[in-house]
Amino acid sequence: MSVTIRLTRAGGKKVPFYRVVAADRRSPRDGRFIEQLGVYDPLRDPVEFRIDAPRLQHWLSVGALPSQTVSELLRRQRRNAPAAAPAA
Repeated sequence: MSVTIRLTRAGGKKVPFYRVVAADRRSPRDGRFIEQLGVYDPLRDPVEFRIDAPRLQHWLSVGALPSQTVSELLRRQRRNAPAAAPAA
């Protein structure tokens, strides 16, 4: 089974809300998924993107591939994250 980390759409008409899920590559966009890893809400100000980092790392370590959109969201999150304070 090949697993992908992708978005699945929820919400209403013209009010999109997305869940970040680990799903079998063959299942439909809004179909079955293995585990929900986070949420993405593009209509909030600022945009909300929350993800369970330990579970994301688990799925990446077992060979799951993020979709292009999820990859871009993760890249933006890393870029906007505050830098860790140096240890004294």
